[in-house]
Amino acid sequence: MRKILSYFALSLSLSGMFAGSALAQGASFPDWLRNFKSEAAREGVSQQTIDAVLGGISPIQRVIDLDRKQPEGKIGFAKYKSNVITQGRIDEGRSLLRQHWNDLKRIESQYGVPPQYVVALWGMETSYGKNTGGFDVVDALATLAWEGRRAEFFKKELLDALKIIDQGHTSADNMRGSWAGAMGQCQFMPSSFRNFAVDYNGDGRKDIWGTRADVFASAANYLSKSGWKHDERWGRKVSAPAGLPKGLETRKSISEWARLGVKQVDGSPLPKSDTIMASLVVPEGGNGEAYLAYDNYRVIMKWNRSIYFATSVGLLADLIAKGAPTHLNP
Repeated sequence: MRKILSYFALSLSLSGMFAGSALAQGASFPDWLRNFKSEAAREGVSQQTIDAVLGGISPIQRVIDLDRKQPEGKIGFAKYKSNVITQGRIDEGRSLLRQHWNDLKRIESQYGVPPQYVVALWGMETSYGKNTGGFDVVDALATLAWEGRRAEFFKKELLDALKIIDQGHTSADNMRGSWAGAMGQCQFMPSSFRNFAVDYNGDGRKDIWGTRADVFASAANYLSKSGWKHDERWGRKVSAPAGLPKGLETRKSISEWARLGVKQVDGSPLPKSDTIMASLVVPEGGNGEAYLAYDNYRVIMKWNRSIYFATSVGLLADLIAKGAPTHLNP
């Protein structure tokens, strides 16, 4: 039986929980849920799944609180980078790269994404599967679909979550993730799961919660279908003169950047290329660290539209790659 999640004690009624809030002005959760069940049935979700999964859910106040919380002040890139690229994360990433090397190389041959990028994303998203989120995804998505701020978006994600359960990929109780519905070791939203998740081990389930090969292949498939170029890097840290145009809006060939005085960070010339395009990115702003961001950097940003995140994934991938088997160093 589905357990009922609620931030407040179960003895409180829904009306008491939300009295005086903006939610009280719209449909009650039971009324909303009744309408949603009818819509789910029209969308092809089986009645058995609807009854079993939606039969005992209630809103999660903590999810509403997090959704309404104003963004905190932005930390600088140097602090962000030191938080996410720790020596422990690098060492563990190298160890896991070696442990899963054969699977990762087979996945690379199929999807064209080198192993270090898959492992780096895995490490950034969930610390290699150790921190996948503590919320029941269905309950969280139902809360957000009812709560109203982005109701249509979350209603579609909830429908996708039910279809995933209906297809037997996981159970509702096992569908755990973030408060906003990102699921599993690669933190896919349900729509991303349906578009990119892979049953790599062939057991009939796309298991991004517990099967590492499925996690790796799903991440690689996401990057591949988003435009990953196997023969290019993500980018590189560089030394750049002041006054050059910065930002992803400006794209020039590596050779053009070299003519403008951009060099590798050790002062050596950039590789010559008139075809590889790049943008000059300074995540910290001002005179902070500068990076040439190639097209694969833009692909990483389709996963998470954050310059901090994309740059850190690239840097972590480079560091993890140094731990690859020496005879097959990527």
